[in-house]
Amino acid sequence: MKTTDRWFSDRLNTDITLARWGTYGVPVLLFPTAGGDAEEVERHKMVQHLAPLIEDGRVKVYSCDSVAGKAMAERIGTPDQRLALFNAFHQAVAEEVVPAIHGDCGGPLRVVVAGASIGAFNSLAMICRYPHLVDSAVCMSGTYAIEKFIGGRFTDDLYFSSPLHFLPGLEGSALDTLRRRMVILASGSGEWEDVGESWTAAHVLGSKGIPNRVDDWGPAYKHDWPTWWEMLPMYLDDVVP
Repeated sequence: MKTTDRWFSDRLNTDITLARWGTYGVPVLLFPTAGGDAEEVERHKMVQHLAPLIEDGRVKVYSCDSVAGKAMAERIGTPDQRLALFNAFHQAVAEEVVPAIHGDCGGPLRVVVAGASIGAFNSLAMICRYPHLVDSAVCMSGTYAIEKFIGGRFTDDLYFSSPLHFLPGLEGSALDTLRRRMVILASGSGEWEDVGESWTAAHVLGSKGIPNRVDDWGPAYKHDWPTWWEMLPMYLDDVVP
């Protein structure tokens, strides 16, 4: 069963949509690729490939619009504005999207986050910024140094949005909580893939004692939906009870 909800986000100054597939199970929030909307994962058949997990009541799949990713892909606004939007997007997910998921599930359950490409960046950012809200992250074919796509100067918004920048200085209770989480960094090494991005993220995570692993699926897997169709059901089967 699919449902959709839409509201105006003051943080993002635009509407945001949250779609859901399934009735019972662990909440899984899928982030779209760069310019995708909440229903991208359905159009590209990811929901179809997750159907066994959904139908068995193991997961409820959610997805929201990629507001900051769309601005980046379409070069909307200045570089500073696009970086600020990533920071605001993560805040909106934590303070609007996740509470909406909690309301739908009837309680404050920790969510699993997942995504490919820029969706992998958003998944990594969410678990690192808000580990009290997120149980684990499945990051596929990730691009984690977003500044190379946005340009401009180094800003506070980039620092707080990007785990590669803020994790080295992270201490205290947030780091303690994050050390009880799990990050999966999966990538092919075929066309348009760069598994080196995953190893860079893994090094930063590992240096802070945050559990993670890198899986290189090899040259037969390129940066495209068929790769992620294989990856995500397998990983969710591992991380979801």
